[in-house]
Amino acid sequence: MSLPEIAARINRALEDRPFEGSLKFDCGDAGVLVLAEGQAALEDRAADCTIAITEENLIKLLTGKLNPMTGVMSGKLKVSGNPAVAMRFAKLIG
Repeated sequence: MSLPEIAARINRALEDRPFEGSLKFDCGDAGVLVLAEGQAALEDRAADCTIAITEENLIKLLTGKLNPMTGVMSGKLKVSGNPAVAMRFAKLIG
């Protein structure tokens, strides 16, 4: 699954459920995925919360194969900014 495919999947989820705030997944050289203003996009911008994660681990996170807390504790993802925004996202995909 690529970042554009992930963005499309998240956009489908956002059709039914609103998301407050802005959240950026920074996948390094693979690019960024930003949720803001009710949509997921691949353009970089400032966000309330940033999660540094590899593209591979982002896929695992979104498919339930990586627990967010385990990811933080093992260093597979790093959260900066407002963690409450990341928690709202977890409920969205939950």
